[in-house]
Amino acid sequence: WKDWLSLFEVRQEAVIAPLYHFTHPSSVMSMRSLTRNGLERGFLPCSYVLTLSLVLAVSSANPAKNQPLRRTSPSSTIHRVGSKAVVDRIRQRVVQNQARQKTVASQVAMPSEIGVRPSVNPMEDMLKAKFEKYAPEKREPTVEVMKRAISEQIEAMNGNRQLRPVQLNADQLDKAYGVAEAITDEYAKTFSLGLRLMETEKQKAVWAIYVWCRRTDELVDGSIASHITPTTLNKWEERLDKIFEGYAFDALDATLADTAAKFPIGKQGFKDMIEGMRMDLYKSRYQNFEELKEYCYRVAGTVGLMTTPVMGISKDSTMSDTEVLNSAVALGIALQLTNILRDVGEDAQQRDRIYLPLDELAEFGLTEADILSGKVDDRWRDFMKFQIKRAREYFAIAKNGIASLDPSVRWAVWGAGMVYGEILDAIEKNDYDNLNRRAYVPRWRKFQLLPVALVQTLLMKP
Repeated sequence: WKDWLSLFEVRQEAVIAPLYHFTHPSSVMSMRSLTRNGLERGFLPCSYVLTLSLVLAVSSANPAKNQPLRRTSPSSTIHRVGSKAVVDRIRQRVVQNQARQKTVASQVAMPSEIGVRPSVNPMEDMLKAKFEKYAPEKREPTVEVMKRAISEQIEAMNGNRQLRPVQLNADQLDKAYGVAEAITDEYAKTFSLGLRLMETEKQKAVWAIYVWCRRTDELVDGSIASHITPTTLNKWEERLDKIFEGYAFDALDATLADTAAKFPIGKQGFKDMIEGMRMDLYKSRYQNFEELKEYCYRVAGTVGLMTTPVMGISKDSTMSDTEVLNSAVALGIALQLTNILRDVGEDAQQRDRIYLPLDELAEFGLTEADILSGKVDDRWRDFMKFQIKRAREYFAIAKNGIASLDPSVRWAVWGAGMVYGEILDAIEKNDYDNLNRRAYVPRWRKFQLLPVALVQTLLMKP
């Protein structure tokens, strides 16, 4: 208890990362169900049960802030956690921290509070003032960043490295992978559908990679984002180093450590993704596509680097490893650009983030105010046509590389890509109104596309 209390007293970031999926408002119900099922099957270790109970107890200290969470009664919470004295001490320290530390929301006068949207972006100014000192004075060109990561990945694939295996037995690992599978199924339905077409070992490896990526993303985009600092991400990166040395902080870490020991996965792609999260701390606007491309590479293109060694490259491939990896990165960038176009309205109006090149907005006669107002006119439609065309160009580059992957995974990868690309079609069908409507692909349409993807992959030539 001493260790737990000290963690909450100084708000150590190490406790936040492994618990994100219990505290994220959108995931509480599914994780509660997962936890209940896990207990019935003996899936979750006792530390997870203790963790969940502790989070419920501490969160109840500020119920208004955590309104989406359904709380149990105080008596039942105390019964699970321990003595009432311990709970009271935890609550007291959390309240002290809340009084001492202002969150992002309390530091910024939002439009709803002041009645008129300011001419400047207060969120951007606040982020820069708080974290700009951590931003590099001059960012390395994206192409150089990608070259370095691809070179490291090729070295890992062609080398003869041996990593320390994680110290868990087969039964423990199977249960850990089961949790990773459930999280992937819940939060990446399209992606998960494609994975079902792969062989089991490759499925498990991709589950492990996806869950690590999601946990990393939740640090800066989840319910605890206002408490995350560069120090948090530094600690997360140190934890990544430990994972590649075969040490696991929790069960989900163990799945990635096991995957890294079985497949020749390079570490640089993971580190580049963490740097993408650092960008989110101090950057909410992108002046040009070069800046946006770097962000897309770091937060999504890196996933292509991580998963290609799992997928495997065909022995009959006529493309070099570098070309195949570049295509994998292009698929990640295509997916992220599609995400951005799907969520433009939500990101701008709810998060005050605009992941679009501002110089291109200006070329089409648009401003940030046009996005925030939600007005869809011919200028916006023309701008969206241009953005959609670019996203499809990245999908085309990716498709060329998929033909060089191991034949057993081509259908799964291109199936997921096709389904995701259908979101662009949905935006067009909505008359390019992605400011007020969220484009989506119905489940029946996803299944309808899979046979088409199969035929296309069968016709692919490496």
